[in-house]
Amino acid sequence: MAIESGQKVKVSYTGVLDDGEIFDSSPEDTPLEFVVGAGEVIPGFDKAVQEMSVGEIKKITIPAQDAYGPHNPDLIIKSDPSQFEEGETPEVGQLFRFPGADGNTMFLKVVSISDNEIVLDANHPLAGKDLNFELELVAVA
Repeated sequence: MAIESGQKVKVSYTGVLDDGEIFDSSPEDTPLEFVVGAGEVIPGFDKAVQEMSVGEIKKITIPAQDAYGPHNPDLIIKSDPSQFEEGETPEVGQLFRFPGADGNTMFLKVVSISDNEIVLDANHPLAGKDLNFELELVAVA
């Protein structure tokens, strides 16, 4: 029986990158709960769950365009080091949190640092990556 938009589901999952790194998983005793079709999860995840039955376990790969989208070079920001507060010393790999124009929190990752420039990346950390999941549909409400 297909799951319809608007139904609440509970899903246990583990997300793995192509290199084997686990990037996310639901706690063992607390499956992820969300409303199908409500935009609460990435589109590929939502679509895969709609095609499952309770108790089914499924392995899927979600291409980048159905996950966090492609890596967008327009989201690479070059900043003058003077933009940072005095005494604040950014490091490569460090994340900074900023309010986005849409009201959501935006994360900027420090990509490189020189005397004249700090390069920041505003892409989602998983942008441009295909995501592999093992899903188990635990319940449908």
